[in-house]
Amino acid sequence: MIKRRKTKIITVGNLRIGGSNPIAIQGMAKISTDKVTEVVSQIKEMQRAGCELVRLAIKTKEQAKALSKIKKKVKIPLIADIHFDYRLALLAIESGADKIRINPGNITEKKAIDEIVKALKKAKLPVRLGFNSGSIPFKYSSANLAKKMAGYCLGYISEFEKRGFYDIIISLKTSDVLSTIEVNELVAGKTKYPFHLGVTATGPGISSVVKSSVGIGTLLKEGIGDTIRVSLTNSAVSEIKTAKMILQSLELRRFYPEVISCPTCGRCQVNLIKMAEEVSSALMKLVIKKPEIKDMTVAVMGCEVNGPGEARHADIGIACGSKYAALFKNGKIVKRVNVKKAKIELLKEIK
Repeated sequence: MIKRRKTKIITVGNLRIGGSNPIAIQGMAKISTDKVTEVVSQIKEMQRAGCELVRLAIKTKEQAKALSKIKKKVKIPLIADIHFDYRLALLAIESGADKIRINPGNITEKKAIDEIVKALKKAKLPVRLGFNSGSIPFKYSSANLAKKMAGYCLGYISEFEKRGFYDIIISLKTSDVLSTIEVNELVAGKTKYPFHLGVTATGPGISSVVKSSVGIGTLLKEGIGDTIRVSLTNSAVSEIKTAKMILQSLELRRFYPEVISCPTCGRCQVNLIKMAEEVSSALMKLVIKKPEIKDMTVAVMGCEVNGPGEARHADIGIACGSKYAALFKNGKIVKRVNVKKAKIELLKEIK
Protein backbone atom coordinates (compact mmCIF):
# COMPACT_ATOMS: atom_id res chain seq x y z
CA MET A 1 0.00 0.00 0.00
CA ILE A 2 1.45 3.37 -1.03
CA LYS A 3 1.64 5.85 1.83
CA ARG A 4 0.56 9.31 0.70
CA ARG A 5 2.09 12.56 1.97
CA LYS A 6 -0.18 14.53 4.29
CA THR A 7 -1.16 17.64 2.36
CA LYS A 8 -3.51 20.57 2.69
CA ILE A 9 -7.00 19.87 1.32
CA ILE A 10 -8.13 22.26 -1.40
CA THR A 11 -11.57 22.39 -3.03
CA VAL A 12 -11.71 22.79 -6.80
CA GLY A 13 -15.30 23.04 -7.96
CA ASN A 14 -16.91 19.82 -6.71
CA LEU A 15 -13.57 18.06 -6.12
CA ARG A 16 -11.52 17.87 -2.95
CA ILE A 17 -7.81 17.76 -3.73
CA GLY A 18 -5.15 16.68 -1.25
CA GLY A 19 -5.20 14.87 2.06
CA SER A 20 -6.37 11.29 1.65
CA ASN A 21 -8.72 12.08 -1.24
CA PRO A 22 -8.34 9.96 -4.40
CA ILE A 23 -5.73 11.19 -6.86
CA ALA A 24 -7.68 13.11 -9.48
CA ILE A 25 -7.23 12.92 -13.25
CA GLN A 26 -6.83 16.21 -15.08
CA GLY A 27 -7.12 16.67 -18.81
CA MET A 28 -6.54 19.59 -21.14
CA ALA A 29 -8.77 20.70 -23.99
CA LYS A 30 -6.88 20.81 -27.27
CA ILE A 31 -9.22 23.23 -29.02
CA SER A 32 -9.17 27.04 -28.91
CA THR A 33 -11.26 28.02 -25.89
CA ASP A 34 -13.38 30.55 -27.80
CA LYS A 35 -14.77 27.72 -29.97
CA VAL A 36 -17.34 26.96 -27.30
CA THR A 37 -19.37 24.24 -29.03
CA GLU A 38 -16.29 22.25 -30.03
CA VAL A 39 -14.64 22.66 -26.64
CA VAL A 40 -17.78 21.52 -24.81
CA SER A 41 -17.98 18.45 -27.06
CA GLN A 42 -14.34 17.54 -26.34
CA ILE A 43 -14.77 18.08 -22.59
CA LYS A 44 -17.78 15.75 -22.52
CA GLU A 45 -15.80 13.13 -24.45
CA MET A 46 -12.97 13.46 -21.91
CA GLN A 47 -15.43 13.13 -19.03
CA ARG A 48 -16.81 9.89 -20.49
CA ALA A 49 -13.22 8.61 -20.59
CA GLY A 50 -12.69 9.46 -16.90
CA CYS A 51 -11.47 13.08 -16.80
CA GLU A 52 -12.30 14.82 -13.49
CA LEU A 53 -11.07 18.38 -14.05
CA VAL A 54 -10.03 20.13 -17.23
CA ARG A 55 -7.59 22.88 -18.10
CA LEU A 56 -8.35 25.45 -20.78
CA ALA A 57 -5.81 27.71 -22.49
CA ILE A 58 -6.67 31.40 -22.04
CA LYS A 59 -4.74 33.60 -24.49
CA THR A 60 -7.24 36.39 -25.14
CA LYS A 61 -10.07 38.29 -23.46
CA GLU A 62 -12.55 36.49 -25.71
CA GLN A 63 -11.29 33.13 -24.49
CA ALA A 64 -11.51 34.24 -20.86
CA LYS A 65 -15.10 35.37 -21.37
CA ALA A 66 -15.94 32.10 -23.13
CA LEU A 67 -15.43 30.27 -19.82
CA SER A 68 -18.83 31.44 -18.58
CA LYS A 69 -20.53 29.90 -21.63
CA ILE A 70 -18.61 26.64 -21.31
CA LYS A 71 -19.35 26.41 -17.59
CA LYS A 72 -23.10 26.44 -18.25
CA LYS A 73 -22.80 23.41 -20.52
CA VAL A 74 -20.52 21.07 -18.55
CA LYS A 75 -20.36 19.70 -15.03
CA ILE A 76 -16.63 19.52 -14.38
CA PRO A 77 -14.20 21.93 -12.68
CA LEU A 78 -12.58 24.31 -15.17
CA ILE A 79 -8.99 25.49 -14.81
CA ALA A 80 -7.97 28.68 -16.61
CA ASP A 81 -4.41 28.42 -17.92
CA ILE A 82 -2.81 31.88 -17.79
CA HIS A 83 0.52 33.07 -19.19
CA PHE A 84 2.11 36.54 -19.49
CA ASP A 85 -0.96 38.75 -18.87
CA TYR A 86 -2.22 38.62 -15.27
CA ARG A 87 -5.34 40.54 -16.30
CA LEU A 88 -6.56 37.45 -18.11
CA ALA A 89 -6.52 35.65 -14.75
CA LEU A 90 -8.77 38.35 -13.27
CA LEU A 91 -11.17 38.07 -16.19
CA ALA A 92 -11.20 34.27 -16.00
CA ILE A 93 -12.09 34.46 -12.31
CA GLU A 94 -14.97 36.80 -13.14
CA SER A 95 -16.10 34.35 -15.83
CA GLY A 96 -16.45 31.45 -13.38
CA ALA A 97 -13.17 29.51 -13.48
CA ASP A 98 -12.87 27.00 -10.63
CA LYS A 99 -9.10 27.31 -10.42
CA ILE A 100 -6.42 29.46 -11.98
CA ARG A 101 -3.12 28.12 -13.25
CA ILE A 102 -0.46 30.78 -13.63
CA ASN A 103 3.05 30.40 -15.00
CA PRO A 104 5.63 31.73 -12.50
CA GLY A 105 8.10 31.93 -15.37
CA ASN A 106 6.27 34.77 -17.10
CA ILE A 107 4.08 36.34 -14.41
CA THR A 108 6.62 37.84 -12.04
CA GLU A 109 5.72 41.46 -11.24
CA LYS A 110 4.69 42.26 -7.66
CA LYS A 111 1.62 44.14 -8.90
CA ALA A 112 0.47 41.11 -10.89
CA ILE A 113 0.75 38.83 -7.87
CA ASP A 114 -1.04 41.42 -5.70
CA GLU A 115 -3.99 41.60 -8.08
CA ILE A 116 -4.22 37.84 -8.60
CA VAL A 117 -4.18 37.13 -4.86
CA LYS A 118 -6.79 39.80 -4.21
CA ALA A 119 -9.13 38.32 -6.85
CA LEU A 120 -8.57 34.73 -5.68
CA LYS A 121 -9.34 35.63 -2.08
CA LYS A 122 -12.53 37.42 -3.06
CA ALA A 123 -13.71 34.49 -5.21
CA LYS A 124 -12.41 31.88 -2.71
CA LEU A 125 -10.54 30.03 -5.44
CA PRO A 126 -7.23 28.12 -5.43
CA VAL A 127 -4.26 28.67 -7.70
CA ARG A 128 -1.90 26.20 -9.32
CA LEU A 129 1.61 27.51 -9.57
CA GLY A 130 2.74 25.70 -12.70
CA PHE A 131 6.52 25.75 -13.00
CA ASN A 132 7.79 24.54 -16.36
CA SER A 133 11.44 24.19 -17.37
CA GLY A 134 10.61 25.66 -20.77
CA SER A 135 9.69 29.05 -19.34
CA ILE A 136 11.65 29.57 -16.13
CA PRO A 137 13.45 32.97 -16.18
CA PHE A 138 17.03 31.86 -15.60
CA LYS A 139 19.79 29.88 -17.29
CA TYR A 140 20.44 26.33 -16.23
CA SER A 141 22.24 23.15 -17.18
CA SER A 142 20.86 19.63 -17.00
CA ALA A 143 23.04 19.08 -13.94
CA ASN A 144 21.61 21.93 -11.84
CA LEU A 145 18.08 22.29 -13.27
CA ALA A 146 16.26 20.58 -10.40
CA LYS A 147 18.00 22.53 -7.62
CA LYS A 148 17.62 25.88 -9.39
CA MET A 149 14.00 25.21 -10.23
CA ALA A 150 13.23 24.12 -6.65
CA GLY A 151 14.80 27.29 -5.24
CA TYR A 152 12.82 29.47 -7.63
CA CYS A 153 9.62 27.60 -6.77
CA LEU A 154 10.00 28.06 -3.02
CA GLY A 155 10.77 31.75 -3.49
CA TYR A 156 7.70 32.27 -5.67
CA ILE A 157 5.44 30.42 -3.20
CA SER A 158 6.67 32.75 -0.44
CA GLU A 159 5.29 35.72 -2.40
CA PHE A 160 1.80 34.25 -2.04
CA GLU A 161 2.34 33.33 1.59
CA LYS A 162 3.48 36.89 2.39
CA ARG A 163 0.10 38.04 1.11
CA GLY A 164 -1.73 35.57 3.34
CA PHE A 165 -2.70 33.18 0.55
CA TYR A 166 -2.28 29.43 1.03
CA ASP A 167 -4.77 27.70 -1.30
CA ILE A 168 -1.92 26.60 -3.54
CA ILE A 169 -1.31 23.54 -5.70
CA ILE A 170 2.23 23.08 -7.01
CA SER A 171 3.37 21.55 -10.27
CA LEU A 172 6.98 21.20 -11.42
CA LYS A 173 7.44 19.80 -14.90
CA THR A 174 10.37 19.29 -17.22
CA SER A 175 10.74 17.24 -20.40
CA ASP A 176 13.35 15.11 -18.64
CA VAL A 177 12.08 12.30 -16.41
CA LEU A 178 14.95 12.34 -13.89
CA SER A 179 14.93 16.12 -13.33
CA THR A 180 11.13 16.08 -12.99
CA ILE A 181 11.40 13.45 -10.27
CA GLU A 182 14.25 15.27 -8.51
CA VAL A 183 12.66 18.73 -8.42
CA ASN A 184 9.36 17.36 -7.12
CA GLU A 185 11.18 15.42 -4.40
CA LEU A 186 13.13 18.54 -3.35
CA VAL A 187 10.06 20.78 -3.04
CA ALA A 188 7.78 18.10 -1.57
CA GLY A 189 10.25 17.69 1.28
CA LYS A 190 9.82 21.36 2.21
CA THR A 191 6.08 22.01 1.75
CA LYS A 192 2.68 20.56 2.65
CA TYR A 193 0.85 21.81 -0.43
CA PRO A 194 -0.85 19.37 -2.82
CA PHE A 195 1.12 18.45 -5.94
CA HIS A 196 -0.02 18.17 -9.55
CA LEU A 197 2.21 15.76 -11.47
CA GLY A 198 3.25 15.46 -15.08
CA VAL A 199 6.17 15.25 -17.47
CA THR A 200 5.98 17.86 -20.23
CA ALA A 201 6.85 17.72 -23.94
CA THR A 202 7.37 13.95 -23.86
CA GLY A 203 7.40 13.50 -27.62
CA PRO A 204 5.32 11.32 -29.94
CA GLY A 205 4.37 7.67 -29.80
CA ILE A 206 5.27 5.06 -27.21
CA SER A 207 8.13 7.16 -25.75
CA SER A 208 5.66 9.72 -24.40
CA VAL A 209 3.65 7.03 -22.61
CA VAL A 210 6.81 5.50 -21.14
CA LYS A 211 8.23 8.85 -19.94
CA SER A 212 4.93 9.88 -18.36
CA SER A 213 4.44 6.50 -16.71
CA VAL A 214 7.96 6.37 -15.27
CA GLY A 215 8.00 9.99 -14.08
CA ILE A 216 4.49 10.15 -12.64
CA GLY A 217 4.57 6.57 -11.39
CA THR A 218 7.85 7.01 -9.51
CA LEU A 219 6.58 10.09 -7.67
CA LEU A 220 3.24 8.47 -6.83
CA LYS A 221 5.10 5.44 -5.44
CA GLU A 222 6.98 7.87 -3.19
CA GLY A 223 3.67 9.25 -1.92
CA ILE A 224 3.93 12.51 -3.88
CA GLY A 225 0.99 13.66 -6.01
CA ASP A 226 -2.67 14.64 -5.67
CA THR A 227 -3.66 15.27 -9.29
CA ILE A 228 -2.02 14.04 -12.48
CA ARG A 229 -2.07 15.02 -16.14
CA VAL A 230 -0.46 12.88 -18.81
CA SER A 231 0.87 15.08 -21.64
CA LEU A 232 0.93 13.26 -24.97
CA THR A 233 1.30 14.42 -28.55
CA ASN A 234 -1.97 12.61 -29.06
CA SER A 235 -5.69 12.99 -28.37
CA ALA A 236 -7.07 14.33 -25.10
CA VAL A 237 -8.85 11.02 -24.49
CA SER A 238 -5.58 9.08 -24.92
CA GLU A 239 -4.10 11.18 -22.11
CA ILE A 240 -7.00 10.31 -19.79
CA LYS A 241 -6.81 6.59 -20.55
CA THR A 242 -3.06 6.56 -19.88
CA ALA A 243 -3.54 8.40 -16.57
CA LYS A 244 -6.08 5.81 -15.45
CA MET A 245 -3.70 2.99 -16.35
CA ILE A 246 -0.92 4.59 -14.29
CA LEU A 247 -3.16 4.90 -11.22
CA GLN A 248 -4.55 1.38 -11.58
CA SER A 249 -1.12 -0.19 -12.09
CA LEU A 250 -0.04 1.25 -8.74
CA GLU A 251 -3.32 0.10 -7.13
CA LEU A 252 -4.15 3.68 -6.19
CA ARG A 253 -7.51 3.58 -7.96
CA ARG A 254 -9.52 0.97 -9.83
CA PHE A 255 -11.43 1.79 -13.02
CA TYR A 256 -11.85 -1.47 -14.95
CA PRO A 257 -11.08 -5.20 -14.69
CA GLU A 258 -7.39 -5.99 -14.75
CA VAL A 259 -6.51 -8.11 -17.79
CA ILE A 260 -3.37 -10.19 -17.60
CA SER A 261 -2.14 -12.09 -20.64
CA CYS A 262 1.00 -13.98 -21.54
CA PRO A 263 3.49 -12.47 -24.00
CA THR A 264 3.08 -15.57 -26.27
CA CYS A 265 5.86 -17.89 -27.35
CA GLY A 266 6.42 -20.89 -29.61
CA ARG A 267 3.96 -22.98 -27.56
CA CYS A 268 1.07 -20.62 -28.30
CA GLN A 269 -1.20 -22.02 -31.03
CA VAL A 270 -3.91 -19.33 -31.21
CA ASN A 271 -3.97 -15.63 -32.08
CA LEU A 272 -3.72 -14.66 -28.43
CA ILE A 273 -2.81 -11.03 -29.09
CA LYS A 274 -6.10 -10.49 -30.91
CA MET A 275 -8.06 -12.44 -28.30
CA ALA A 276 -6.59 -10.49 -25.38
CA GLU A 277 -7.33 -7.18 -27.10
CA GLU A 278 -10.91 -8.22 -27.83
CA VAL A 279 -11.50 -9.37 -24.24
CA SER A 280 -10.03 -6.13 -22.89
CA SER A 281 -12.18 -4.04 -25.22
CA ALA A 282 -15.33 -5.97 -24.29
CA LEU A 283 -14.64 -5.54 -20.59
CA MET A 284 -14.14 -1.78 -21.00
CA LYS A 285 -17.67 -1.58 -22.40
CA LEU A 286 -19.15 -4.06 -19.93
CA VAL A 287 -17.82 -2.22 -16.86
CA ILE A 288 -20.00 0.79 -17.76
CA LYS A 289 -23.12 -1.36 -17.32
CA LYS A 290 -21.73 -3.57 -14.56
CA PRO A 291 -19.32 -1.41 -12.50
CA GLU A 292 -19.03 -4.17 -9.89
CA ILE A 293 -16.74 -6.13 -12.22
CA LYS A 294 -14.03 -3.45 -12.07
CA ASP A 295 -12.33 -5.28 -9.19
CA MET A 296 -11.94 -8.52 -11.14
CA THR A 297 -8.67 -9.82 -12.55
CA VAL A 298 -9.16 -11.64 -15.86
CA ALA A 299 -6.46 -13.82 -17.47
CA VAL A 300 -6.09 -14.65 -21.15
CA MET A 301 -3.33 -17.22 -21.52
CA GLY A 302 -1.85 -19.04 -24.53
CA CYS A 303 -0.75 -22.25 -22.84
CA GLU A 304 -3.25 -24.85 -21.62
CA VAL A 305 -0.60 -26.55 -19.50
CA ASN A 306 0.87 -23.64 -17.52
CA GLY A 307 -1.74 -20.92 -18.05
CA PRO A 308 -3.86 -21.51 -14.93
CA GLY A 309 -0.78 -21.81 -12.75
CA GLU A 310 0.84 -18.66 -14.13
CA ALA A 311 -2.36 -16.69 -13.57
CA ARG A 312 -3.51 -18.36 -10.34
CA HIS A 313 -4.23 -15.00 -8.69
CA ALA A 314 -6.77 -14.18 -11.42
CA ASP A 315 -10.45 -14.42 -10.55
CA ILE A 316 -11.30 -15.98 -13.89
CA GLY A 317 -9.55 -16.76 -17.14
CA ILE A 318 -8.92 -18.95 -20.13
CA ALA A 319 -5.85 -20.92 -21.14
CA CYS A 320 -5.80 -21.92 -24.81
CA GLY A 321 -4.52 -25.05 -26.51
CA SER A 322 -4.75 -25.79 -30.23
CA LYS A 323 -8.36 -27.09 -30.14
CA TYR A 324 -9.62 -26.54 -26.63
CA ALA A 325 -9.35 -23.87 -23.95
CA ALA A 326 -9.48 -24.38 -20.22
CA LEU A 327 -11.83 -22.04 -18.39
CA PHE A 328 -10.62 -21.55 -14.84
CA LYS A 329 -11.56 -19.71 -11.68
CA ASN A 330 -9.07 -18.87 -8.94
CA GLY A 331 -6.46 -21.07 -10.63
CA LYS A 332 -8.70 -24.15 -10.86
CA ILE A 333 -10.04 -25.48 -14.17
CA VAL A 334 -13.85 -25.64 -14.13
CA LYS A 335 -14.49 -26.73 -17.72
CA ARG A 336 -13.01 -27.08 -21.21
CA VAL A 337 -14.51 -25.35 -24.25
CA ASN A 338 -13.83 -25.20 -27.97
CA VAL A 339 -11.02 -22.69 -28.45
CA LYS A 340 -13.06 -20.87 -31.11
CA LYS A 341 -15.69 -20.12 -28.45
CA ALA A 342 -13.25 -19.38 -25.64
CA LYS A 343 -13.71 -15.61 -25.67
CA ILE A 344 -17.51 -15.90 -25.76
CA GLU A 345 -17.56 -18.43 -22.91
CA LEU A 346 -15.23 -16.28 -20.82
CA LEU A 347 -17.34 -13.14 -21.22
CA LYS A 348 -20.53 -15.09 -20.59
CA GLU A 349 -19.09 -16.38 -17.31
CA ILE A 350 -18.03 -12.86 -16.28
CA LYS A 351 -21.50 -11.50 -16.98
